[in-house]
Amino acid sequence: MNAMTAMSSSPTIDLAAVKARQQAAWSAGNYAVVGTTLQIVGEQLCETLDLRSGSRVLDVAAGNGNATLAAARRWCEVSSTDYVPALLDAGRLRAQAEGHSIIFQEADAENLPYADAAFDAVLSTFGVMFTPNQDRAAAELLRVCRPGGKIGLANWTPDSFIGQLFKTIGRYIPPAAGVKSPALWGTQARLVELFGAAAKAIHADSRDFVFRYRSPEHWIEVFRTYYGPMNKTFAALEGERRAAFQQELLALIASRNRSGDDTLVLPSEYLEVVIERR
Repeated sequence: MNAMTAMSSSPTIDLAAVKARQQAAWSAGNYAVVGTTLQIVGEQLCETLDLRSGSRVLDVAAGNGNATLAAARRWCEVSSTDYVPALLDAGRLRAQAEGHSIIFQEADAENLPYADAAFDAVLSTFGVMFTPNQDRAAAELLRVCRPGGKIGLANWTPDSFIGQLFKTIGRYIPPAAGVKSPALWGTQARLVELFGAAAKAIHADSRDFVFRYRSPEHWIEVFRTYYGPMNKTFAALEGERRAAFQQELLALIASRNRSGDDTLVLPSEYLEVVIERR
């Protein structure tokens, strides 16, 4: 088989179908229960970005609004987007409770409904990294960020606990063929591929988010119930395969739990990224 024949016989990736399955997964359970525990990441990202009051800020794939609220607390003019309406509703309730005026809008990270250069800063914490069309999503972040503005990201790394969690899930529920791993967003090399041509500078620092739960079993219970990808995985497995999956999770947790007691204190590395737009 020559190169041209091999190229023409390669399967075409149906990214729309992949996205539909992902949307269904993130709509399962209630990510807001898990998302709220990650609030410190949004606060830290906004500090690193050195946001100023009055800045126009967009939070992409915002979930229930961690970075959204962090920016609003710094008196920015914030728009918050996600493709799961229930998560936007949760973010809206949080904003109302704190008295913030925030625009919430359902939107696809790969097709943002905003004009070019509409924002001074564009944020995403553990969100846009999960889009199936990574190049398209990165292009959209760049498009809506003004020249001289900043893009701030928090992305799990491949070797992090969450990176390894998705690798474990993939052994039981294989990901769609040809779709790049979300964890690539947690590597300097991929960030340069996605943003380098339009960036004046890319700063990426390794940080840890620490999961703190009552026990390893408690973490599994919460994630199995509320974290969409885990919820869907457990639902798809039965009998011995479900038991084997749970044992692999417990082994992964045990290898990284630093509590020294019955509780869970588990760091997961992520890259905190600031991209300065040309």
